Amino acid sequence: MPPAFSHPPGVTFVDDHHTSPLVSSDASVYYGGAEAFSRSRTYSGTFSHGYKPKRAPAFGEHQHSRTRRMSHDEKSVAAGPRRFLIDVEETIRVVLEQEDTDGDFQISVTDAGPKLMALGTATSNGFKTFDIRGTYMLSNLLQELALARDHNRKRIVLDEARLTENPVDRLSRMIKHSFWHSLTRRIDGEGLEIICADPKNRTGRVNPRIYVPHDEPVMAEYYRNVAKEKPHLNLDVQVLPKKCDDPAFVKSLNNKPGILALAMNEIDDGKGGKTLKGIPFIVPGARFNELYNWDSYFISLGLLVDGQVNMAKGMVDHFIFEIKHYGKILNGSRSYYLCRSQPPFLTDMALQIYNQLDRSDVDANRLWLKRAIQAAIKEYHTIWVAEPRIDPKTGLSRFRPDGLGIPPETEATHFTHILEPYARKHGLSVHEFTEKYNHGTLKEPELDEYFLHDRAVRESGHDTTYRFEKRCANLGTVDLQALLYKYEMDIGTAIREVFDDELELEESFPLAPFPPSVEAYANPHREDSISRVQTSEEWFKRAEFRQQVIDKYLWNENKSLYFDYDTVQEKQCLYESVTALWPLWAGCASEDQCWKLISNSLSKFEALGGLVSGTEESRGKISLDRPNRQWDYPYAWPPHQIMAWVGLERYGYLEDAQRLAYRFLYMMTTAFVDFNGVVPEKFDAVKLSHLVDAEYGNQGVDFKMVPREGFGWMNAAYQVGLSFLTTHMRRAVAACTSPEVFFGTIIDGQTTSAPVVATTTDPLGLAMENLSLVQPVTTSGIPSAY
Repeated sequence: MPPAFSHPPGVTFVDDHHTSPLVSSDASVYYGGAEAFSRSRTYSGTFSHGYKPKRAPAFGEHQHSRTRRMSHDEKSVAAGPRRFLIDVEETIRVVLEQEDTDGDFQISVTDAGPKLMALGTATSNGFKTFDIRGTYMLSNLLQELALARDHNRKRIVLDEARLTENPVDRLSRMIKHSFWHSLTRRIDGEGLEIICADPKNRTGRVNPRIYVPHDEPVMAEYYRNVAKEKPHLNLDVQVLPKKCDDPAFVKSLNNKPGILALAMNEIDDGKGGKTLKGIPFIVPGARFNELYNWDSYFISLGLLVDGQVNMAKGMVDHFIFEIKHYGKILNGSRSYYLCRSQPPFLTDMALQIYNQLDRSDVDANRLWLKRAIQAAIKEYHTIWVAEPRIDPKTGLSRFRPDGLGIPPETEATHFTHILEPYARKHGLSVHEFTEKYNHGTLKEPELDEYFLHDRAVRESGHDTTYRFEKRCANLGTVDLQALLYKYEMDIGTAIREVFDDELELEESFPLAPFPPSVEAYANPHREDSISRVQTSEEWFKRAEFRQQVIDKYLWNENKSLYFDYDTVQEKQCLYESVTALWPLWAGCASEDQCWKLISNSLSKFEALGGLVSGTEESRGKISLDRPNRQWDYPYAWPPHQIMAWVGLERYGYLEDAQRLAYRFLYMMTTAFVDFNGVVPEKFDAVKLSHLVDAEYGNQGVDFKMVPREGFGWMNAAYQVGLSFLTTHMRRAVAACTSPEVFFGTIIDGQTTSAPVVATTTDPLGLAMENLSLVQPVTTSGIPSAY
């Protein structure tokens, strides 16, 4: 009888398959268990006593020397798929030393390493090796090692399938199980240290400051207690005045910025009493570490795809809280955003969540939706159809926030080139002029006008673009009108379908005149919100009126496109923007308008990687004096993609929606494969690159070894986009099959790429396509046709 095999207690062996986690498990599950060991004849020879990977492959003078794989090399056999025995820290060191040639702690296609590493197999106790080859496998190896280190693992048994995982499945899994969690924040005693970090704070004070609404004394007392219980925070608790969005007051906070309190739940404190706990929400990521408005809408769509309904619901709760206490859904939940909103999406967000709530408590669901719709009605009347945002003459709404001085949330030198001429005029340095201008001791009406438009650009969410430069506050934009039409239709539908065609408003505020006119808005009398019930009929009339206004001022029949309307110059601005597709999402385009948009204008915006923000012709020439703007050609953003996919599907053009989704997801997947799992804020859709040269660079690209967050609305675009793809398309994206190949057409037995831009066989048309038409630019930097 052979001697008994002894081993340390509690050991898990790699060949005990029933104890192993699924290969596709989240890192917390995959690396959360005990260390695993190999069964070997002599236990002292196993890696439990220290395993050093095979030495790094030898290099020749110019090329890497490596023997070819042979038929008898170690391979998957009946014992199961290949697994590797790895010393975590040592392998991280070797991978970075050998492969990370640019020193950014990432393995990407731009690194000049051999892209090859030998790993010891678990079945051979680490003595036989198998080569890991290529950027994708090596970057996945680095990511897995970093995740193992996060879980305090010194040694791991790693499935090869983790390194060769289908990239679509891998990215979708990381978004669902990791990225959303890493982007989750709470504003309470436990979450303050993380949420209060503000990279835009230039005051030098890094200790947290929180501003609490005037009508929340219990919340203020809660934060004061947090300050007492955690003196190391040095938390500064401030209570806002009742009129907290007064421009002069908001400007007074520029030198003492802070986070704004958000909605909280009352819970048991475990001592027989009650306390408050912040409702969790998702932030965009990178330097954007607060709750943002339209980011949250697109993020919520991704959350709903991933089954996180309560997280999305909590974000709506925060927006209801903001409307109640701050007067609007804020651009972001920081003190310097108190005067500024962003594109309104609350009604669609609330209705989509309502449709996915647990049906076990219908009354509670109706009550929640009622709160959301009431808040949206208040925001609609007091912000979007109230002056100064409404243009009474046309009935068009505009992005036109209040504010004084220079927007403080930008980089310190962002406006230097604008301020320098004024500083020279007064014989001051830029810093001295800035101080005097902000304090109102120096008056410059032209500069006031510039910053009016600049704040409007930031409220629009499209900061920045030549589409809006020096005129945004005057524009009735197509995107805003489409969103407000959707508000009107959503509110009317909810009142009719959910609230029996009657909805009482519980908060008092003035109702805007309807129909809008200069005379109606000149009359100071306003009907009070609580004076009567709301019915669906009046909201559908508002929607019908807005649709007529959109057709009258924004639709251009000759160009088959919607354009913004300048309410001051009283003419359309012929900048071709992809937001012209937003009426499809809202449902305010006619079938004929939709057909013309798709037939004649969609190709203007379709690039290899999806939809660009605007056309190259509209953007104009780029030079040292006229640099790229990030919301112009050739950049592609998740909001524009998602709105177009949904809009096209709504009108029955599913194949077009699928094609556009494929293009964008292909671009995302190739970046994920080639650049260590990156998920950025935006892309150059023409060059298929996240390495952009726009004024703010790119967010979500600065990480070490493993991506932790992705980027909020890009994560959502991936999850939503996958829902548009067929199984065949999903497999093609995973294989990084170019759209030019996937959507190719057969001509004379040859496969040719389907063109991105519509072509013509007309000789004159062909000649015109080859002409380079350059729009003249004035000395002001704005195309003369504008």
